[in-house]
Amino acid sequence: MGNSIQDSKAVSPFQWPIPIPPFVSAGFSILLPPIQISGFSMLKLSFLLTLLSSASSGLWHDEAKKSSVGIYPPACTRIECPVFDVIQLGNGYEIRRYNSSVWMSTSSIQDISLVDATRTGFLRLFDYIQGKNSYEEKIEMTAPVITEVSPSDGPFCESSFTVSFYVPKENQANPPPAKGLHVQRWKTTYVAVRQFKGFVTDSNVGEEAAALQASLADTIWAAAIEKSHPDSTTVYAVAQYNSPFEFDNRVNEIWMQFYIDDDLLVM
Repeated sequence: MGNSIQDSKAVSPFQWPIPIPPFVSAGFSILLPPIQISGFSMLKLSFLLTLLSSASSGLWHDEAKKSSVGIYPPACTRIECPVFDVIQLGNGYEIRRYNSSVWMSTSSIQDISLVDATRTGFLRLFDYIQGKNSYEEKIEMTAPVITEVSPSDGPFCESSFTVSFYVPKENQANPPPAKGLHVQRWKTTYVAVRQFKGFVTDSNVGEEAAALQASLADTIWAAAIEKSHPDSTTVYAVAQYNSPFEFDNRVNEIWMQFYIDDDLLVM
């Protein structure tokens, strides 16, 4: 993710300008596998359903089109999130600086659907935090869950997705290893962010990513993104925070990561 340092493989950076991913329109249903909920907190189950929900069928499509910046995700008042500083609130974008942090990530998932790939990746990560790791250790739920997007070359072709879970501070020094997962360690990282409401669908993420790119045009941030990731195939990440039971005030985000000298941040 970005130019972060990863324990097991190189983290793919971003490409600029962004190609719009050829996702097919959402409208499919998602079948939930049997889940043993004994001992699960309602919060954890609620967050699981966020990423498995069939609400992405477009029922809240109008709400999803409303975009904003500067909203602190409500989930971060209830569960742990990575700490960031807001560097600038622009017209349609927000620039953040994230301090050093640790993420547990899946290997690349091939799919034509971001929604399906996120579901697949999150199930692996949910098993991980429920103790299916080398230490058999349970880990607290955090937010957001991030899906990195590397679009394919054409319609109905599989794209590549990597789904990541923010590791709580108490586990960051020694995250439990697990088969099929790897650790990403971020240095201080800058992120251009666009927020949008409603439920994430395969159709709205491309629109929101293109809108973020357009809002950054002719800024130092666009130049920094291009300079940071000149040879990349990964375009952006989608960050999801909310429970499916929250139909109002939902906050999702498109992230484009980059590095920039602090000396250039004199606005």
